[in-house]
Amino acid sequence: MFAVEVRDHIMIAHSFRGELFGPAQRLHGATFVIDVAFFRRELTTDGVVIDIGRAHDALKGVLSPINYQNLDELPEFAGKQTTTEFLCKHIFDNMAVAARSGALGPGGEGVDRIRVSLHESHVARAWYEADLA
Repeated sequence: MFAVEVRDHIMIAHSFRGELFGPAQRLHGATFVIDVAFFRRELTTDGVVIDIGRAHDALKGVLSPINYQNLDELPEFAGKQTTTEFLCKHIFDNMAVAARSGALGPGGEGVDRIRVSLHESHVARAWYEADLA
């Protein structure tokens, strides 16, 4: 399996509900480093997994609506716990749309699998990974 990975980051604010989250129940900020890996079994006829520049542009487009936002105030997240794991799936879903729609350029439709990792610090990260069926 071949893979290409792109990286970006976002800064957000949010809060959580429930005893599990202790002081994170209060509004707090987070800076996430996001890695998105694209996997495919065979390279394109150009010898790549995908166009890295287009993948990076697609990631920026997915992150832009939530960057520098208080996620508690966004209608799309109303009633949701915007945990690191939840955000991984949110970003994955949008990157899957980009892959299927041609936003990754020629060959992007041949991506077999995507993994989205969010690093919330130098000692903790979460990810969501699935096949594109």
